[in-house]
Amino acid sequence: MARKPVIFGNWKMNKLRSEAEAFFQGVEPHLTGEEKADYGVGTPFTCLDVAVKNAKVLKVAAENCNEKDSGAYTGEVSVPMIQEIGAGYCIIGHSERRTYYAETDAHCAAKAKRLLDAGIVPILCVGETEAEYDAGKTAEVVKAELAGSLAGLTAEEVGKIIIAYEPIWAIGTGKSADKQTAQDCCKLCRDTVRDLFGEDAAEAVRIQYGGSVKPINIAEYMACPDIDGALIGGASLKVDSFLEIINATK
Repeated sequence: MARKPVIFGNWKMNKLRSEAEAFFQGVEPHLTGEEKADYGVGTPFTCLDVAVKNAKVLKVAAENCNEKDSGAYTGEVSVPMIQEIGAGYCIIGHSERRTYYAETDAHCAAKAKRLLDAGIVPILCVGETEAEYDAGKTAEVVKAELAGSLAGLTAEEVGKIIIAYEPIWAIGTGKSADKQTAQDCCKLCRDTVRDLFGEDAAEAVRIQYGGSVKPINIAEYMACPDIDGALIGGASLKVDSFLEIINATK
């Protein structure tokens, strides 16, 4: 099965609405719609409507969601709210959400289910800390996060999502996993999906590597058989560097 590469930026808590508009206006003219990969960005909630309005080829993701549709959850944003704006993707389980806001695998599973029901593609992040990596616990941690975060989904649903393997020790640190480590860990994700949901789901699910991905190293990651794309932080904030990433992966 041929999996279409998928490359997303994650802006995190960056960019005002005017800056988001300028970014899309800077990138979109360089895209034709005939690219062989899906390219997109995850934006803060305040920028989602601007992003959707200016996106012709680029895909748009929310950076998080709440699994409840409505209610007394001050400050939260629901899936129907995201759906109404028109974002087609949503990042869930990012290590910063897990670390700073105590989000669990159970939260991720509930969010994934609600997003899929709404026709929005979840981008599910998993990954180990540096201490866990040094202790040789990468496989244990990643398998557990996937099992918990995909709980309750069908094989068909799992085949529709995107998994982003992001070693926490490589996010925003300037460090990055070498090509073989990234491939091995993305293969671990695929093998885990195969064990849990079967061959069809494992072959369909798209798996990204994330962690200090830059224009100079993205091509070598994309050459790996189990890496279908990248989730990119800092290098996605500037038009020039994001275009370099697009050009390096065409």
